[in-house]
This record gives sequence, structure tokens and C-alpha cells, in this order.
Amino acid sequence: MTHSLPLSRRRVCCALATTPWLASMCGVSGCATGAAPAGGDARGGAGGGTDAGAADGDGAKLRQAIAGPQRTAAFRARDGARHPFETLRFFGLAPGQTVVEVSPGGGWFTEILAPYLREHGQLHAAHYPRDSASEYERRGRGNFDAKLAAHPAVYDRVRVGTQPAATRGFGGIAPPGGADMVLTFRNLHNWIEAGHLERSLAAFHGVLKPGGVLGVEEHRAPPGTPLATVIRSGYVPEEMVIAKAREAGFELAGRSEVNANPLDTKDHPHGVWSLPPTLRGGDVDRARFVAIGESDRMTLRFVRAR
Repeated sequence: MTHSLPLSRRRVCCALATTPWLASMCGVSGCATGAAPAGGDARGGAGGGTDAGAADGDGAKLRQAIAGPQRTAAFRARDGARHPFETLRFFGLAPGQTVVEVSPGGGWFTEILAPYLREHGQLHAAHYPRDSASEYERRGRGNFDAKLAAHPAVYDRVRVGTQPAATRGFGGIAPPGGADMVLTFRNLHNWIEAGHLERSLAAFHGVLKPGGVLGVEEHRAPPGTPLATVIRSGYVPEEMVIAKAREAGFELAGRSEVNANPLDTKDHPHGVWSLPPTLRGGDVDRARFVAIGESDRMTLRFVRAR
């Protein structure tokens, strides 16, 4: 079938299609498609991964990266709470994509993304600036850089730049033609508190190609939670995230409950930090918080639609 839609519309359609049949219903061909995973909606890739070496239709390559020896034991121990395979498959990750991981922290997901994308794709890690005025941020960036430098066989092709903030966009991250995917895990509450969620979302939109995917995982507050409580607790209402993303030019393409936790009552004395892995309350009610587990989280897939 010949392409009958403008390029930007075709890319969006491909991003939303999960089978060749759905792609054909859009009037396009050549979309990278795959079956939707359990717990989610669309999964099709946003680009890249079209050659045989970069394909991962059954997820075997992703499972290999998750099981790899490069992973920190303490990180691997949290797989049951963080569901890396299901989360990344829901977002539509493929080995041939250009991916920007925003605020990777100590590299929990970097340990999976870097080897997975190393041969056929490209991982950009947007971290704190090395010269940040914050000692916490400088230390975090230094630890991350040291981690990558210590294991070149895994991380030598990761390109590290700086993440957006109140007075800047991305630094050193401008993939030619745009990125296929921007991923951020449990960071939006920090940007809300810092007052630059909108600026960060605009930067994500700008770095993505049309039809590119924004994957978001975030602690989920009850609907209607006021801003002051969001800042204090670290939990964000899902409708707030969706509204802000739409204002920035994204369309919601899917939701997954893979990171949901019905045991999380979200009314803890230290907010989300009462729960593992932080357990900010120390020994006070520790057994109760450990029994709850990690937070209830939304997992949302957006597409750059304009």
C-alpha cells in the first residue's frame, strides 16, 4: 500500500499501531509493530530496530540485558517491584532506537538500557551538570560518570549530557533527526517541586522526532490531590501528568498497571519516602512499610503528535 498520509501523521500512526494489520488500517506500511504486552495498550516502536540485527520481537534480547552480569545485585533485587521487562516492553523499546534517559540517578535502568542499545541503537543519559551549584547533584553526576568509566565494555557508547532545569534545556543531547524515545522513571515530582515540569516536558518534545515516544513512570496520587500535598508527599495525580503532557504537545497512547500497588495507601508520614527503598522513618513501622512494598505508580506512554 502506498503512503497516503503526511510523514508526521504516518509516524504517529506507526507509533500507535501494534500489529501490521492496524498499521494497514492507517494506510501505511513498514511500521515496526509487535504484540501489546500484558497490562498495557500500544507497544509498537517509535522508529529504529527495523533490521534483523536490531529486532527483538519476542523480547529475548531485553531479557538477556536484564539478566546480564553488569547489573548491580541491589538493583536486581528490586526487579519484582520495578518490573523492568514489562515496563520497557510497554513503552515500545527496541534495540535499534535512539533513547534519552532523563535523570538516571545511580543508573538503575541505565544498566539495562546501555547493553541493550549498544550494538544497534544509541543511549543518551541526561544527568545533572558536573558543575552544579548543588553538592548533591555534583556527587550524583560524579558517581554516575565513575560507574560508566569503570565498565567500558558496557557503557563506552553511552553519551552523557545534562537534563533540563528551570533555566536550561538539554545540554549536549541533540540526536540528528530526533530521538525515538525519552524515558523518565519516578522523577516528575522533583520537577514539580523545582518548578520546571513544563519546561522539561517542552524539552522532551523538542528532542523527540514526530511520533516519538515519551515513557513516564511516576508515584501516583489520588485524583484531585492538591499541589502542596504533591510536593510534600512525592505522589502526583495521573490527570495532572496527562494534562501537562498534552499542553506540551503529547497525546496519551497507552496506560499500564504493571507498576500498580493496591497496598499503598499513600498517606504515610514521610510521603513516598516512607516506603522501600528509602524507608525514611527508620525502624518506626518499618515492617508495615516493607510489607506494603514500593509505591503505587502510573506507567504512561505518550506520543509526540505535533
